[in-house]
Amino acid sequence: MTYCLIPGCLNPENPDDTTVCHSCSAPLLLKERYRPIKFLGAGGMGRTFLAVDEDIPSQPKCVIKQLVFPQGGTSNIAKLTELFEREAVRLDSLGSHPQIPTLLAHFKQNQWLYLVQEWISGQTLAEELAESGCFNETKLVQLLEDLLPVLKFIHDRQIIHRDIKPANIMRRDISSSVKPGQLVLIDFGIAKLFAGSAWLETATIVGTPEYMPPEQYRGKPLPASDLYSLGVTCIHLITGISPRNLFDASQDKFTWREHLPPDNPISPKLGKILDKMLQNAVNLRYKSAPEIIQDIKNKSTVSRSTKTIPALSQPKTPAKTVNSPQIFWQNLIFWQQPAPRNDILTSEVGIDYTKLRDLLADQKWQQADEETRAVLCQALGKYPRGYIFNNEIEQLPCEDLRTIDRLWVKYSQGRFGFSIQALIYESVGEDYGKFCAKVVWPTNNSDRLYQYMTFKLSAPVGHLPSRSWAAGIRWWGHAAALSARLQACDIQ
Repeated sequence: MTYCLIPGCLNPENPDDTTVCHSCSAPLLLKERYRPIKFLGAGGMGRTFLAVDEDIPSQPKCVIKQLVFPQGGTSNIAKLTELFEREAVRLDSLGSHPQIPTLLAHFKQNQWLYLVQEWISGQTLAEELAESGCFNETKLVQLLEDLLPVLKFIHDRQIIHRDIKPANIMRRDISSSVKPGQLVLIDFGIAKLFAGSAWLETATIVGTPEYMPPEQYRGKPLPASDLYSLGVTCIHLITGISPRNLFDASQDKFTWREHLPPDNPISPKLGKILDKMLQNAVNLRYKSAPEIIQDIKNKSTVSRSTKTIPALSQPKTPAKTVNSPQIFWQNLIFWQQPAPRNDILTSEVGIDYTKLRDLLADQKWQQADEETRAVLCQALGKYPRGYIFNNEIEQLPCEDLRTIDRLWVKYSQGRFGFSIQALIYESVGEDYGKFCAKVVWPTNNSDRLYQYMTFKLSAPVGHLPSRSWAAGIRWWGHAAALSARLQACDIQ
């Protein structure tokens, strides 16, 4: 199979050896050499594909990472491309480390930016946990000793991974010609390269919520943030329980000891190291990887004696059985725990956005869409189930429009929101028909719009919120009017 990389293509799967998509007529090969063969997943604004390099006789596999809709729109594409070039150089420098995938190519094709990286054949630690069960202390210490030098390497180059978790740590196949069984840190994606830039600050929270430290939620990641995520990874691997079920909100900390299997004790000294890695306050946490390495080597800090932390007597929670690595991977990509509900809900006209925030955080997409219509009408002094005409869009208060968009973008991990739709609309030359094809909307308007909508996080980028509120004989002009209002309000 050859997979079309055009976002929004209605039928992206094509036969082998095809060069042009049979659905959207787009060229299928990147740089006339890289053939995408499988969609691996999506998160934030990035999409990942498995591909083969047809320029090399053996046609080795590689990974393609695509940046879909960067913040800032087409007007900033030149600056964004310049930043992409600079950051790709930094990523290339990481490839000199044997435990980080090598960067093979970086380029812009059409309006999208791409990275091509080495494909690591093996099993993620998430898959290993599901197949073999919980890690013991010896295995966990080995993991720390293997990965902490890698973190030191990237932090020394002013790069923060931002998404360390079992699914992003790969163990090479035992049949590999390059250090079989070696741990490799994967998923240095495009979105992570731009995470500190002004274009992405409001669009995407890079990372997986249940592994994130508090400062990363606020857009202020530090090297210590990766150490926290590694600590969360460790307690997941030794308990077999998802971190979201290990955190006690009433105590504001992980209570991982209570979930240790009875036959898998952890020494008090290693327990103290994990606790320090998991501190919410940065000033109480390890600041650098070498600090942890030193404590692991220090026998007065980590004891490998038979003295252990007793586990509570309770049934062992088995790791979830996974029948297919591909299904497991996709579930990890698309499931996201809601981010903390600590948003600033501002309004120029006194609207309470708590209900909208909670519906989005709980991923109740249809109810959130209905509430979005209600608050838009309320902002204009209309009945909540009313309609909005194109000439009224310019009267929407900027602060309210900003709050609504920020909530949609945040809780959809950058997939949905008015600003995302505006970028797509600009990318197709403000052609409403092409826009509808991209976001998979019907081009006709009717009261039965919802029967055409998909209220899931896996819906196409820009699919939500819907246009259920758009009215008038020229209702299709809402996209242009809303795009203009977002620009006037400096919402990008």
